[in-house]
Amino acid sequence: MGLSLSSTSSQPETPYSAAFDEFVKNVKMSSKILSENDIASIQAALDKRNISKAFSAINDALKDIENSPLSIAVTGDSGAGKSSFINTLRRVGSEEPGAAEVGPVETTMERKKYQTHNYLQQVKFDEYDFFIIISATRFTVNDVNLAKAIEDMKKNFYFVRTKIDIDIQKEEKCKPHTFDKQKILKKIRDNCQNSLLEAKVKEPKVFLVSNMNVSDYDFEKLETTLLSELPAHKRYIFMLTLPNVTEVVIDKKREMLQQKVWLEALKEGLKTALPFNGLFSDSELKMMEKTLIHYRSYFGLSDACLNDMAKDLHVSVEQLKACIKSPHLLSVQNSNESLQAKLLKYIEKFVLGGGGLIPTAFYFTKAFYWKTYFLDIVANDAKVLLKKEELFKKKVDTVQL
Repeated sequence: MGLSLSSTSSQPETPYSAAFDEFVKNVKMSSKILSENDIASIQAALDKRNISKAFSAINDALKDIENSPLSIAVTGDSGAGKSSFINTLRRVGSEEPGAAEVGPVETTMERKKYQTHNYLQQVKFDEYDFFIIISATRFTVNDVNLAKAIEDMKKNFYFVRTKIDIDIQKEEKCKPHTFDKQKILKKIRDNCQNSLLEAKVKEPKVFLVSNMNVSDYDFEKLETTLLSELPAHKRYIFMLTLPNVTEVVIDKKREMLQQKVWLEALKEGLKTALPFNGLFSDSELKMMEKTLIHYRSYFGLSDACLNDMAKDLHVSVEQLKACIKSPHLLSVQNSNESLQAKLLKYIEKFVLGGGGLIPTAFYFTKAFYWKTYFLDIVANDAKVLLKKEELFKKKVDTVQL
């Protein structure tokens, strides 16, 4: 189906304009990856039926989302766990290439540039997007002075109290009969906040974390706070760096990737509004393979990650892959149903179900549907592997796609 649009603003609202308006309304404010300026530019061009300008505005917004540098300053006294925190935030092991050096002596005396997916980096002081002030005991006068200087710069800063797991273990060992984990955590948090308030730090944001146990304590809360307070166009980059430690993180990552898929589909839809038809070309299949590899990487499901996971679980990688769908998604061997047939069923279910953020009046290219299908499969796989230890307590059966 084609759609001919002119530049006359007096014509009725186009399906594209209505679709974009609905899309913006349905995305949570804290999860949006488009800035308000980008939203206004795109909507204005669509409302005026200026298709070339709308296409250009979406294209520029996508480039901004994908390429905006994200700079995080991590500072604190010697031995506070800065290097471990950086590695945890970047999803790299301490012995992996490019990791921040970790050791029993101070290892972060100089500023260093750390790359994560070519986005996350540390640069000059005035270029940081936000600041994380780390301590393993109590926050010092230097920490307070730095916080006040950052406050004067009108930038966000966060206090992170590390090695909480060690404090908890010590308390449990010393006071086994009266040990109360929640009371100890509250005492530590209150102590940190009160000392900072006494030093005239306005509304200090304190997070208790363990670099060794990311899913425990306040690490998830810290990530959620950082995401919500980042500029919209930088949320996507930061989200992709986060480890898949909970279903909440997986869902947030999927939500932001889904927005990008939607915008890419809208951009392509402005060039043509063809319905889903025809077999996939060789070039499309290559693009699909590349996209699937990216999605699997974003959710920690790359072949390399699965190999490492299989070793940790003491199972073969084939056994691990048999529990999930994404590694086999483009394989035609031993399949009772072609990818084309699976996608047609998915599209029918998608449209009949209202399409989530997608109004039925809006016609997307088939790329939207297969990207969304891939994203759903990979996100669900990531959730399956959250319970990988339980999974291998019983016999593994092959998953049928």
